Amino acid sequence: MWPGQAYPRGATWDGEGVNFSLFSANSEKVELCIFDSTGRHEIQRIEVRERIDGNWNAYLPEARPGFLYGYRVYGPYDPERGHRFNPNKLLIEPYAKALHGSLVWSDAHFGYRTGSTRADLSFDRRDSALGTPKCRVIDSAFTWGDDRPPRIPWHDTVIYEGHVRGLSMRHPGVPAPLRGTYAGLATAPIVDHLVRLGVTAIELMPVHAFVDDRHLLEKGLRNYWGYNTLGFFAPEIRYSATGRISEFKTMVKVLHSAGIEVLLDVVYNHTAEGNQLGPTLSFRGIDNASYYRLSAENPRYYVDFTGTGNTLNLQQPRVLQLLMDSLRYWVLEMHVDGFRFDLASALARELHEVDRLGSFFDTMGQDPVLSQVKLIAEPWDIGSGGYQVGNFPPGWNEWNDKYRDTLRGYWKGDGGLLADLARRFTGSPDLYEASGRKPHASINFVTAHDGFTLEDLVSYNDKHNERNGEDNRDGHNANRSWNWGVEGATEDPAVLALRMRQKRNLLAALMLSQGVPMILGGDELSRTQQGNNNAYCQDNELSWLDWALDDRREEFLEFVARLIRLRRRHPVFCRRRYVRADTVTAEGLKEILWLTPDGGEMTENDWNQEFARCLGVYLAGAAIERRGRRGKPIKDSNFLLLLNAHHETIPFRIAETLSAKVWLTVLDTASAEDPFAQKPLTSETYPLQGRSLALLEETGRE
Repeated sequence: MWPGQAYPRGATWDGEGVNFSLFSANSEKVELCIFDSTGRHEIQRIEVRERIDGNWNAYLPEARPGFLYGYRVYGPYDPERGHRFNPNKLLIEPYAKALHGSLVWSDAHFGYRTGSTRADLSFDRRDSALGTPKCRVIDSAFTWGDDRPPRIPWHDTVIYEGHVRGLSMRHPGVPAPLRGTYAGLATAPIVDHLVRLGVTAIELMPVHAFVDDRHLLEKGLRNYWGYNTLGFFAPEIRYSATGRISEFKTMVKVLHSAGIEVLLDVVYNHTAEGNQLGPTLSFRGIDNASYYRLSAENPRYYVDFTGTGNTLNLQQPRVLQLLMDSLRYWVLEMHVDGFRFDLASALARELHEVDRLGSFFDTMGQDPVLSQVKLIAEPWDIGSGGYQVGNFPPGWNEWNDKYRDTLRGYWKGDGGLLADLARRFTGSPDLYEASGRKPHASINFVTAHDGFTLEDLVSYNDKHNERNGEDNRDGHNANRSWNWGVEGATEDPAVLALRMRQKRNLLAALMLSQGVPMILGGDELSRTQQGNNNAYCQDNELSWLDWALDDRREEFLEFVARLIRLRRRHPVFCRRRYVRADTVTAEGLKEILWLTPDGGEMTENDWNQEFARCLGVYLAGAAIERRGRRGKPIKDSNFLLLLNAHHETIPFRIAETLSAKVWLTVLDTASAEDPFAQKPLTSETYPLQGRSLALLEETGRE
């Protein structure tokens, strides 16, 4: 062993040997443990003697890619002072680029004697190496060729939230050995489906290495969603058909070639080690007091803003650096295009309050790499003051749950929502405009992985999570759902027709709203989870996409694809700035005009009517110029959108200022045969069916 370098951290192959660097400020001794090619036998321990500013460094001139290793770290075991060093536990290095083997749970993974009085204060001497994954040195070389990030503008973005495993596990066109893997996602059937839909980005649920909770395995379940991170650099091995890092890179390259961006759902707010009774797998044993936020009154306990038992300590500069190095690695080495941050409010907490100008945001904002990619926040955590929708700084987009709740409530038939519906439809300016952000700051969605699928949203009044083994206590109770007369599956044609119409209403409203639309993977296939609204532990056919489509499901898939094409074809639905009611177009009309069913302009009294469930909106697309292939300016069309969440038909009178125009119906969700059938409007009123949406396009003047 030779003296190594403090940076780069982790294990780095330089073509001649491997440099090792591990941050552990409070430790007294560090051993590098070398394993044979199976990972089952520890063949050598080498004491790391070089230490620079809390970093333990070494260089092995004979180490090569494929080399398996782990660490044992010595220091005080004093939980009441925040230290939990235990050299009997083999530790996974935080910067490991790949892991070998899976975690095989045993009591040896805990640093204390389980079952003893004040258990976590005791000390356990059992060796955990046999059941612990090993770190693997990689060769990062890969032929990217002419790969370039698609760099889709935010206002043109349509996001598809997907799961690597769930996307291809049941697809008959994907070769069996590739199903559920990065390679499977990159096959032609999956890519062609995304292209057919017209989405511009796929947001993958967590692909960082994670573990299955021990209590789930004991129930015969698994952590399907993956929000239980163990390694921030290593791709999850269960999603790999080959075990090689290049498989993930190939997937990204293929998607880029199809014009699709790759966004990662990342979990940097906590780790898989849980609270003081959790296992010692990595950070806890390397330097518990540095990596985690501990209670100031009693460092034996963890500050928990995440509901998982712990919170990473981003106040520690080296831990913040770990996060930043990880993000840059996924952009520069793996070529991903952006991130969605789970429980992002937890990352912003300086002390106990959420600080929107905290060190995390400052660091991200000045970084020349990360400030240029797509950044999406889940703008809440479970701590006091953690709900921060609308409060993230410029440069950040946010999951907008206010949009979700308003759209669900409106189409369910709840009253008093017209004013809020208008705000959500126009990009939620009440949340984002004051800070200088654009409509695309709002990531609009009606369904996501957490909650009902779209099919279940219109099929169940209540959650049905019994299969999770928690007596249906888990998951949200306030779903704003309606089964339309029958709980769950039915053959009643009237109920099925109404459910299909409601799905068309919800997705049409989503695609015609300002902001960035996100659809849940499988909603276009009418996927059901049989009423389970918290399927985090269901790694089975309940969660995997079902590609066996009957006529009804095929029709809805085509509807979604045509809807996305309609949005992307007309910039009036994806504007770069907020619409202004006081802006007048060249023809003397307002840029946006809100209308009552009798053709009048909405008044303050109209907005506040509890009983009102119907309104219209005129959008002056002619005020928007776009450029053709040769730079020639092309104006968009003017549109009239009519919405009726009431159960009865309403004859919607065309406003006098608009009646001289020639209108063509281009979408009517009440039409089961062909919602996109184009029909000229031949009277002064439009027969707006109960619980339906209609879109009319101006084609000229009488």
